[in-house]
Amino acid sequence: MVYGEPIDILLNLQAILTKYWGFSSFRPLQEDIIRSVLAGRDTLALLPTGGGKSLCYQIPAMASEGICVVVSPLIALMKDQVQALRDKGIKAVGIYHGMSRVEIDNAVDNCVYGDVKFLYLSPERLTAELIRSRLPKMNVSLLAVDEAHCISQWGYDFRPPYLRISEIRDIIPKTPVLALTATATPQVVNDIMENLQFSEPNVFQKSFERKNLAYIVFKEEDKLQRLLKICNNVKGTGIVYVRNRRKTREIADWLKMNNIDAEFFHAGLTGLERDAKQNAWMKERTRVIVSTNAFGMGIDKPNVRFVVHIDLPDSPEAYFQEAGRAGRDGYKAYAVLLYQESDLAELEQFHKRSFPPLETIKKIYNSLGNYFQLAMGSGKDQSFSFDLLGFSRHYAFDPFVVFNTLGFLEREGYIATSEALSNPSRLMFTLDNESLYRFQVANPKYNAFVKLLLRSYTGLFSEFGKINEKDIAARAGISEESAIKLLQEMHNMQVLHYQRQNKNPMITFIEERMPASSMSVSKEVYREREKFARKRMQAMTNYVRGRHGCRSLYLLSYFGETKGQRCGQCDICLERNKAGVSAYEFDQIFQLLKTYIEKNYSLELILDEADSTIPGEKIANVVRYLADSEQVIIDEDGKIHWK
Repeated sequence: MVYGEPIDILLNLQAILTKYWGFSSFRPLQEDIIRSVLAGRDTLALLPTGGGKSLCYQIPAMASEGICVVVSPLIALMKDQVQALRDKGIKAVGIYHGMSRVEIDNAVDNCVYGDVKFLYLSPERLTAELIRSRLPKMNVSLLAVDEAHCISQWGYDFRPPYLRISEIRDIIPKTPVLALTATATPQVVNDIMENLQFSEPNVFQKSFERKNLAYIVFKEEDKLQRLLKICNNVKGTGIVYVRNRRKTREIADWLKMNNIDAEFFHAGLTGLERDAKQNAWMKERTRVIVSTNAFGMGIDKPNVRFVVHIDLPDSPEAYFQEAGRAGRDGYKAYAVLLYQESDLAELEQFHKRSFPPLETIKKIYNSLGNYFQLAMGSGKDQSFSFDLLGFSRHYAFDPFVVFNTLGFLEREGYIATSEALSNPSRLMFTLDNESLYRFQVANPKYNAFVKLLLRSYTGLFSEFGKINEKDIAARAGISEESAIKLLQEMHNMQVLHYQRQNKNPMITFIEERMPASSMSVSKEVYREREKFARKRMQAMTNYVRGRHGCRSLYLLSYFGETKGQRCGQCDICLERNKAGVSAYEFDQIFQLLKTYIEKNYSLELILDEADSTIPGEKIANVVRYLADSEQVIIDEDGKIHWK
């Protein structure tokens, strides 16, 4: 689309924003990012969680001719966004593992010959030959790369398939790239632009500072009682994050017993269960949701008043993203982290088990091939039901090690995994309207059933639609088994293509099975990744154990911001406020104390020798604060020692 004067651009963008999304104005930086994209510039948008990243590619795509290709590693989020666009009357499709070849072919054809506006792809699918061969036939207006930190090996969720995205730029050389992420250190920012072959550096970055969000850390032996106190003292909805599925149910049940409206949530629930629990929380029929990190991505609920972590996240990036789901409306909210000393040891253990030896990874990969009876060189794009516990028992592997190995193999692009809920039943008619009519006349047995399908679902001649066999059976007045049998019969007769829901998790082989010895992962690279993961874990440990610096400033510094001010509302700042000194005075006194403590001075001696310009009462208050926060101890002789 060619624009005239800048005012025309602004009016057009605002009209799109209001018509489809119902907003009267853009959030900070959104408009600048959109203008940069429309000017054809490669752009990196660094916006914290809740900053409205998706609109930064959706608006310019709607303002331009052609199709926007969106790369995302998060299938559940991808599906949510495709559905949200369709609900607005915007044509969008997603291609991900678990789909049949027929479904993928049909979806791509609709992108080439139809009026599809958005094509969502996982990074593995983007570089598949089927997609690469069809991309030049599409009029691609924009290549949007979501979760762009995945392209950096120094990022907290590095995925090697992201490195191949740059290959696509040769196929669509005139198409600008918009990279988006919520969390990235300065090193990762540079990596993103380099690996995506930006024509020039171009970063739009919103500060990571959340002035309305109070970061609190409690060292707590009885976490549940502290959680209950938070729920009772802080009004409004909240999220409680834990590390495993079992605890989600246990804690939600405990909260209910204590008169808190709570529900549990994790990736193992069915799609209907997830939707019901999520909607109840969104509409505030449920007040608190207790979840693994499966909850929150793509959910835009601005008035969350508290986020509590019962277990320690393994990196500041993960913590910042999850904690940042509180207070998106700009009003006061709390990000609370509860820990015990044993949690730090568990975090260390979790880290070790997250990096199985390379030989173990290769052994598990080889066992997967045997488990699915795949010959060497076969299996590409094939999907299989997978029972993790059954597989682990059969080959005598630790299930946790298998789980982490699957994650490693997925990030490396060998396999892809999906929960059962991401594969509902789907169908599409393979006959055109006229041929289908002739089939109905020739086969009266199926006539009424076909009419029911056409009345119940739209668009089944052009694309696959989600169906519910139980619902179809109820409308037809037959059993669910009979409905499934009719669908299967028509599938076998090539009247329609019926893809039945798989109720088990799935593993899809992205590449042909290869000898484990041929897996291209160097020990040096693997060690480097482990080292950087350990560095992030240590940064998380330092955040938890920190007693001197402002929590907000610590996180800002981690993400490369060095000019922030003390927040005044985190647990450390609140304690320091009791000392009755300014930030400047505190730092001045702290440096003074460091010198005297090294000399084994008592508080009385420090007060005698201290600079007369610093009031003794303020020095005593700072010492008291350091003792209360367990940074120093005062012995029987009154001498001060670092703890």
